Amino acid sequence: MSAQTHREPEGSLLIAWQLKGKNVLIVGGGEVASGRIQHVLDAGAAITLVSPADGLHTLTKSFIESSDRITYHDREFNPSDLDGVDMVLTAIDDVVVSRDIGIRSRTLRIPVNVADDPSYCDFYFGSQIRRGPLQIMVSTNGKGPKLASLIRQRIEEAVPQGAGEAIEKVGLLRERLKERAPGVGGGIGRRRMQWMINLCTTWEMDDLARLDDEQMERMLVEGWEKNIVLSPEEVRVHGSRVRSVENN
Repeated sequence: MSAQTHREPEGSLLIAWQLKGKNVLIVGGGEVASGRIQHVLDAGAAITLVSPADGLHTLTKSFIESSDRITYHDREFNPSDLDGVDMVLTAIDDVVVSRDIGIRSRTLRIPVNVADDPSYCDFYFGSQIRRGPLQIMVSTNGKGPKLASLIRQRIEEAVPQGAGEAIEKVGLLRERLKERAPGVGGGIGRRRMQWMINLCTTWEMDDLARLDDEQMERMLVEGWEKNIVLSPEEVRVHGSRVRSVENN
């Protein structure tokens, strides 16, 4: 039997963690911490930030001044800071203190990330692409952050410019379709899924990004109700005719 058969898995479960309304403790205020702050704010969480003022990065200062979701404490970490938090992120140079925070967090079953110390991390920050609702993460499980960044750059070059807007529009159309044809599972659910699949596979990304309210309504009335997917040309021609009649 080959050695490959006995090899322990080294990957991690990549998930989209919903942090909106959660409380995140960030210890440290330097450059690395500023990046963590940006990610957490983008996810909609509240932040308790603990760091002496003389160690604050310029970007960290701007976040403190501009966000009402950051509670800042100008001091060193105190174990009581762990009370009532849902996640802990450390980004400080003191390895002993960082690992102590990691151990305390795990004892309390609080997910923790200790910057630049993978063995004390319950999760990792990958190199991310974010365009509106579109998020793509490249992770090396903490082994090669720079390589993750280089790979992410190559992937980003291949992502269509209008991808974020297209996803927004498809999401709106999907919600309208669910209102028009409610139900979970069963025949109606399968038909909804197939109709959306046909739309996404036949329309170009740029065409999806340009969808407006009027065009969405027509796609549902004349497309979904007849169990067909109108082409971008059919939708746009109709819109032009409507505007022409209104102008006359």
